[in-house]
This record gives sequence, C-alpha cells and structure tokens, in this order.
Amino acid sequence: MTDTEAENSEIQAKLLSQALPYMQRYEDCTIVVKYGGHAMGDPELGQAFARDVALLKQSGVNPIVVHGGGPQIAAMLTQIGIESKFEGGLRVTDEKTVEIVEMVLAGSINKEIVAMINAEGEWAIGLCGKDGNMVFAEKAHKTVVDPDSNIERILDLGFVGDIVEVDRTLIDLLAKSEMIPVIAPVAPGRDGHTYNINADIFAGAIAGALSATRLLFLTDVPGVLDGDGNLIKQLSVAEARALIADGTISGGMIPKVETCIEAIESGVEGVVILNGKTAHAVLLEIFTKHGAGTLIVR
Repeated sequence: MTDTEAENSEIQAKLLSQALPYMQRYEDCTIVVKYGGHAMGDPELGQAFARDVALLKQSGVNPIVVHGGGPQIAAMLTQIGIESKFEGGLRVTDEKTVEIVEMVLAGSINKEIVAMINAEGEWAIGLCGKDGNMVFAEKAHKTVVDPDSNIERILDLGFVGDIVEVDRTLIDLLAKSEMIPVIAPVAPGRDGHTYNINADIFAGAIAGALSATRLLFLTDVPGVLDGDGNLIKQLSVAEARALIADGTISGGMIPKVETCIEAIESGVEGVVILNGKTAHAVLLEIFTKHGAGTLIVR
C-alpha cells in the first residue's frame, strides 16, 4: 500500500467513525426523500443517490423515496406531439396528458430508480398512489389574482389533484419486509379519475402520515438563503414564515417552504431543503454534524 492509499484509508476510517453517532441516532427512523431536479438527469448523481439510499437501509434506517419527473414528462409530450398548455404558470393536465404522466412517472422513471437502488444491493419496489389504495386525491382548485383588475380567478387545471387521504398500511408492510418503496406521485380519485400530484406535496403527505423523522427535498439550490445569499442552516416554522413575509424567501422557494411547514404541522419532526446536485447529499445531511442544507423544525 502506498503512502497516499494509506492516508486515504485513514481518512475513510475517520469519516466512518464520525458518522457512527448519527447512524445510531437515525436507526429504525423513517426518512422520506423527495428525489428530483438535475440529479435525476445525471447518471453519476443518480448512482450516488441510489448508493445513499442503499446505505441508509443497511444502516438500519427506513428510507422511502418519492420522485418527480416534470422534464421527462415535457419531453415525452413533445415527442408524441401533445402541446403543453399552462394556466397561471401551472401545467394543464387533460385526459390525454394524464395518461402520459402516469406512463412516465409510474412507468419509466419509477422503474429506473428502482433498478438503480437494486443494483446497489438492496430491494426496492416501485409504486404509485394507486397501489394498495395508498393515496386518494380530488381535483385541485387553484386560484390566481389578475394583476390589472385584482380579481381572483379559479383555474381549471384538468386532472391535477390535491391529496385527501393517505393509508400507510402498504408502506408499513414493505418496511417490515426490508423493502424500499419508491413512489410516483400519481393517485386515484373517488370519482374514478387518475390525478397528477405535485411531487413535493405528495412527499410531504406521505412523510406526515408516517410521522417521519426527516423529510428531505433534493432541489437545485443549496437550501434557504439569507439576504446576502448565505445558506441558513436551521429555521423554526415561525422564522420561516417571517422570512416569507419580509421577502427574503421569494419566488419558487415560497411554495417549497410552505410545503415544509405543512409537513411539520402534520407530524414530521424536521424537513430539509438541500442541493441534489451535490454527490451524496443525503449522506452528508443525515450522517454529518453540520448537514448539507436548511433544516426547518417546529
């Protein structure tokens, strides 16, 4: 063994030793990970993510993956000649579109993630909200305010849904069977229709129903930033709301932080927004002292 190899081995041993208290801290705990963003389109980041999930399971953690797939859906719609329509910045999901959404989310993307985790030596199983009546949804009712008239208008987004019920029975059975659920955000309605659910909202609802110890949102940014662009390591719910009110949290980060708050209020211990473009971001957050993103707690 060369001096460099010996030095690297010592570093690896030290890192494992430092991680041990955190492994013990999260043993038998449920961690829900919302997987999306650029990490899904990068093979190396995808493999690193799959390895992280496998290592969580091997460390005694109960990981559950919820994934998105907006870019992949858009690409498939373009490929088959279906024009994407938007209302108030949100995609309208008509009957043809929701079929493609289900095919891409619960089909190709879901099975690709399952295969990646299985390749790391664990047993992952692909699901969506329809399986085992896990999730029921109803038609979402979104409103926008016209900037000129200041009149509120109700948007018809088609088969975009809001979650009304989560049954944890199937997820609990899989956890006892040492399997890792990988869940696509598609759910049935009591009206017989299929609904496309925002993946962040879906992950929050699953984590809340399970009273998860952590919900991790893998995003395209490091986390919540302060007015100077520096990462905020931890926020309480009250502090997060104050930052929304004063404009520090703005744009697309607002609905993500609001989803974090809703998850905490539904029973999740803590929610983390972190950068999915960082290799092994999940392990850095869970098994290191300082974490890798912004932790929001009650």
